[in-house]
Amino acid sequence: MSTAKGPLKGRAARLGRLMPSGPSSAARTPFVLLVFVLLGGGLIALLLLNSALNQGSFKLRELKDRTTELTDEEQALQRDVDDYAAPDALERRARELGMVPGGSPAFLGPDGKVLGDPSVAVAPKPDPTPTPTPSAKAPQKTPPNTGTGQAQTATPAAPPATAPATAPTTSGR
Repeated sequence: MSTAKGPLKGRAARLGRLMPSGPSSAARTPFVLLVFVLLGGGLIALLLLNSALNQGSFKLRELKDRTTELTDEEQALQRDVDDYAAPDALERRARELGMVPGGSPAFLGPDGKVLGDPSVAVAPKPDPTPTPTPSAKAPQKTPPNTGTGQAQTATPAAPPATAPATAPTTSGR
């Protein structure tokens, strides 16, 4: 192959016209600035997106913690309701209110006939030795009096005296 420095012929001449052989007349500075602006804008957009996701993550964590607290509170309240609904607790509260166990029940039939033997509920005889009720509070210490410097103990209030309750009687009709 020979290297001819003469004018290009044929296909090479056509390609030569498409690509000028001299220095480029287009400035590279605007293109470089465009690339830098696009890269910088992309990085800033990623930073803002990351910040927004982190903020959402913190809010989600707070909501999960609050949900846990509320669930614990709900369970504690449910335990309290279950304790108050227990048969022994109901019986104790009924006795504190002066209620007595009922006698044998009587029922009225659809025709008005009394079924069963109705009887009056009577209060049980009190025990000769009083037993402390679980609801009675233990003596609590009060803060010391600033004048004397001595601590005082609070005395528990006496339980209310319950009068014997009489149950209403049924007339049989």
